[in-house]
Amino acid sequence: MKRTDFRHLEPLRVRWAEIDAQGIVFNGHYLTYLDTAISGYWRALALPYAETMKGLGGDLYVRRATLDYRGSARYDDRLDVGIRCREFGGSSMMVDGAVFHGDQMLVQAETIYVFADPDTQSPVRLPDALRRVILDFEAGQPVVDVAVGPWSELGEAAGAIRREVFIEEQHIPADMEWDAADASCLHALARNRFGMPLATGRMLEHVPGVAKIGRMAVRRSMRGGQIGRQVLDALMAEARRQGYREVLLHAQLSAENFYLRAGFQRRGEPFEEAGIGHVEMVRAL
Repeated sequence: MKRTDFRHLEPLRVRWAEIDAQGIVFNGHYLTYLDTAISGYWRALALPYAETMKGLGGDLYVRRATLDYRGSARYDDRLDVGIRCREFGGSSMMVDGAVFHGDQMLVQAETIYVFADPDTQSPVRLPDALRRVILDFEAGQPVVDVAVGPWSELGEAAGAIRREVFIEEQHIPADMEWDAADASCLHALARNRFGMPLATGRMLEHVPGVAKIGRMAVRRSMRGGQIGRQVLDALMAEARRQGYREVLLHAQLSAENFYLRAGFQRRGEPFEEAGIGHVEMVRAL
């Protein structure tokens, strides 16, 4: 297997606690690496795992895992773990995995998962909807749709995400989260193939010629993928279409690098909003 055989590669770094007496990664830890990469694979599919399985009425269980050790990873190595779904059975799916250090494959894995009733662990047919999402992802097709529209159309789903992220997770007071601007803003909402809302943001005019993007929120289980970037890109595309020359936003300091990667630049010194450190960032259109 080669790195290019995998659409999803999960980056990892070897920790001191994973080294054995031989000075190399203990063989059992590679199963943990693969399981971590499987979690990343579900994020790449835009499927919150627990919520998705509950909606499908089942869960996935490992039936067999086979590892072929070709080389050894050492402390502080940067690794990439590739995951791909290669084959489906009636109730099963075969997943290939490979652990790479650079272009060198250290471990090759084959895992069979069985979709089963969680109460009895009896196999049931793997849902066709799940098969389609995986097959389309492996074929390079998009698995997320971003809709842009008014609050009257997107507000219920967008508001639920913002409540989850800002009010429940970040403890921002509700009276600071909701404002009259929602009714006149343009909103973006990302949904997966099952219609689950995953991320949102909004845009309004700051001053003539300058659009302001705000209320960017991604559900916790979906962070680290590209969904937030897709929402941001959709809002910037709309700002460009409307003739704005610049986009401005107030980024939480923890998200500054996300916006830097999207071409924004810091302007001014950090400040607090709702008790959270922010910085103003801008990007020319």
